[in-house]
Amino acid sequence: MPKLIYSAITSLDGYVADEDGNFDWAEPDEEVHSFVNELERPVGTYLYGRRMYEVMAYWETASAVADQPSVMQDFAEIWQSAEKVVFSKTLKQASTARTRIERDFDPEAIRQLKSTAARDISVGGPELAAQAITAGLVDEFHLFLTPVVVGGGKQALPDHVCLKLALLDERRFGNGVVYLRYRPALTR
Repeated sequence: MPKLIYSAITSLDGYVADEDGNFDWAEPDEEVHSFVNELERPVGTYLYGRRMYEVMAYWETASAVADQPSVMQDFAEIWQSAEKVVFSKTLKQASTARTRIERDFDPEAIRQLKSTAARDISVGGPELAAQAITAGLVDEFHLFLTPVVVGGGKQALPDHVCLKLALLDERRFGNGVVYLRYRPALTR
């Protein structure tokens, strides 16, 4: 069965954006980006909230940017080939191909999607991911810890959730980023 994966590039203190909403410190270098591409290649569907979708919509036209590094071209193709589901009460229409809008996040609908999907599903953005985590839908966590402390902002993981995780994989990169792959641990 395909997995629902939450991936996030975070500061060492657990934020995906600082207090001003900036996340330029999280931009992956070529080595990390190439690794991310390999992780994203099996994803058939991306689940986004409106704000994360608006950030990621850049990849719809990124391949048209002159002198784009090949690693970014590759990611653009991966992203464009996947289905996108945007959960938003305010977005009127999608600005990208292969995208549909849902008004509400329904955990049962996501369970159904998981049971019928041919490929993995990725949930992007900490607010939408918090709903999926709270509902027990996330099968794996892919966290990229960036060697920076931002001191506050948008948290990568939700408050008030106690979840034991089992480490599946780890990798260190030359720029100091550390990748950690977890699955929820089975409890008795």
